[in-house]
Amino acid sequence: MENYTNSLTLQIEGLRVTKTSKYPVFFAILFTYIFIMITNMGIVVLIWAEKTLHQPMYLLFCNLSVNDVIGNSLMLPRLLVDITLPPSERLIHYYECVAQAFTGHMFGTNAHTVLMIMAFDRYVAICNPLRYATIMTDKMVLKLTVSAWGSALVLVGILLGLTIRLTRCRSLISNPFCDNASLFKLSCESVVINNIYGLTYTVVLLSSSTGSVILTYSKITAACLISKSKSLNSKALKTCSTHLCLYLIMLISGLIPIILHRYPEYTESRKISAILFNVVPGSLNPVIYGLQSQEISKCLSNIFRRKKVKPAF
Repeated sequence: MENYTNSLTLQIEGLRVTKTSKYPVFFAILFTYIFIMITNMGIVVLIWAEKTLHQPMYLLFCNLSVNDVIGNSLMLPRLLVDITLPPSERLIHYYECVAQAFTGHMFGTNAHTVLMIMAFDRYVAICNPLRYATIMTDKMVLKLTVSAWGSALVLVGILLGLTIRLTRCRSLISNPFCDNASLFKLSCESVVINNIYGLTYTVVLLSSSTGSVILTYSKITAACLISKSKSLNSKALKTCSTHLCLYLIMLISGLIPIILHRYPEYTESRKISAILFNVVPGSLNPVIYGLQSQEISKCLSNIFRRKKVKPAF
């Protein structure tokens, strides 16, 4: 029998790991987390330190790296701690759980909104190259950044606000970490409003990001076909292929756990896919962008060269 409870202590089911697999899984996640922190923070520091990289394209990309750092910092360390504990001792405070869910949804929503403003930047650079400097000013970059984070904050704030109003009658989070669905499933009240808003939120976010990417890339393709300029086509291919690759990685890794939510028999697969949604984009984004960008590659090579050269006295 389920009774209403005001207990602020919740239990997280977490990953089901055996004694033999516990440490391999722990170190795999730990090394991945370290890699995410080093690469993403390194990209941010490099872009801010090198004046040659003070361009809208790189400044906007910093948002993605900052988002990956924040999102993974509040998810993976907690997951690492839970792996070392038996299931009965995986406890979390309700407000910490809400904060974790808020951060997780902000991470996913920001990934979409940031890639949307990056698509706009690529559209202006390729379709209006002569006006690029006048359109993509520092003020415009700031406005786009605020709009990306602000819209995500409002959407996620409403999502979690509808959930925390509910009374709880359960205390088990059947996930490796907290999210909105896990939180409102703790309630025995009607969650129709939560489901309606959650569905609307998902549809609006996905249709907006997918629609903006399709629209901008259609116009970029049309501009390349009309101009028939080899230099323009080369520029479009290099910059747009990187952006499109980042978007597809984020989209696919996000859709898999949503699909698996519909199949209760794949609970463990859903848990792993939810972790991969944080880990895969955070690991690949700086690598793909860093390898594809000639400017970033040049700056990195210059830094390593300076370190190798020792001053002679």
